Amino acid sequence: MDHIIKSPIKGSIIKKSVGFVAGTTEAYGFVLTNTKGCELTVLNYGATISSLKIPTVTGELVDVVLGFDAAAAYANSYDLPSPPYLGAVVGRFAGRINEGTFSLNGEKITLTKNWNGHQLHGGRQGFSRKFWKVVDVVADRNPSITFSYLSLDNEEQYPGELTAKVTYTLTEHNEVKVLLEASTTQDTLINLTQHSYFNLNGHKETVANQQLWLNAKNRLETSDSLIPTGNFVPLAHSPFDFSEPKDCPTSIDTTFVLEGPQAAILYGETTKIKMTVTTDQPAVHVYVGGNCFDTVAGKEQASYHPLSGICFETQNFPDAPNHPHFPSAVLRKGETYRHETNFLFENY
Repeated sequence: MDHIIKSPIKGSIIKKSVGFVAGTTEAYGFVLTNTKGCELTVLNYGATISSLKIPTVTGELVDVVLGFDAAAAYANSYDLPSPPYLGAVVGRFAGRINEGTFSLNGEKITLTKNWNGHQLHGGRQGFSRKFWKVVDVVADRNPSITFSYLSLDNEEQYPGELTAKVTYTLTEHNEVKVLLEASTTQDTLINLTQHSYFNLNGHKETVANQQLWLNAKNRLETSDSLIPTGNFVPLAHSPFDFSEPKDCPTSIDTTFVLEGPQAAILYGETTKIKMTVTTDQPAVHVYVGGNCFDTVAGKEQASYHPLSGICFETQNFPDAPNHPHFPSAVLRKGETYRHETNFLFENY
């Protein structure tokens, strides 16, 4: 294990090998620690959050995200019947694009298709399966690390050479700040998200007994293929109404239209850990899952199942380029894309 920076009065960042992908390229994990004892581990493969250990009121550290022990397992998970994208940065476009097509500047563009004739989470490879370069490391009371990925022109058939960055910061308040940025050489689409699955009772447990609150009055209506129709559906008095905390749904794959920057709150009834999600994005896509089909073992030999975790994909609306009344997902040459989402952990 290679020490980057470690200090008893500041946060620390430690580098460690997490094995090889395809037997050729070595991947590394970077462990960020604050003075409260909270530990965040992120990988250069997929800019992935692989572990997040939060202290309870008794001082016990609980790992609240799903993940794998080795980089090879992350790579293998993309061969599962329904890849979980555990902890990765998803792009260029998170969510689904109908039939993998859209129009930009009067030109019809056809993307690669990887989900029932549509594109999902950026295509066949996407940013989640790429190696990201470490471009900045800061070890102070709020340690942070920045990764960068260069997506070439026409990758997955998207126009423009796109430079994407993600900065993870672990604050003294046990908050994980995620800053996503991008610039492009040509007009293109962009919709990045952080795809961690959370389980506040520990990554080996079920989320079924955890409480969920969402700051939304409407959701996106979708077709049987989970493609947005363009309509908004009120949540009041429906199973999707989480305006008051209630048990996590056992099955959900839904985009909620946010009413403000506080997007969601999750309560771990066993550990008494509370997570508050804030974002500057217009929506959060909520998904319960993490199933690895007893094929790829989770870290610590966990067997991940359909109720292992809940994912809060803060983002623009799926299929945004095909609905003019949705917020624009176009990134113009000369502009900078910026997306910030924070996860705050507290004891209650």
